[in-house]
Amino acid sequence: MEEKILKLFAEKGAMKAGDVAAAIGEDKAAVDKAIKKLVKDGKVESPKRCFYDLKK
Repeated sequence: MEEKILKLFAEKGAMKAGDVAAAIGEDKAAVDKAIKKLVKDGKVESPKRCFYDLKK
């Protein structure tokens, strides 16, 4: 799922977790957990509240 999320951010830019979940067809709670892991790993950042994007 993390690869799907990274690919989506690369294509679409900053998105809310709920929008990411809808776009990749996964449960929002699972997407939230995956995004938090990506943030912790330094691959994703939150440019503004509730939005996530690839770390620049």
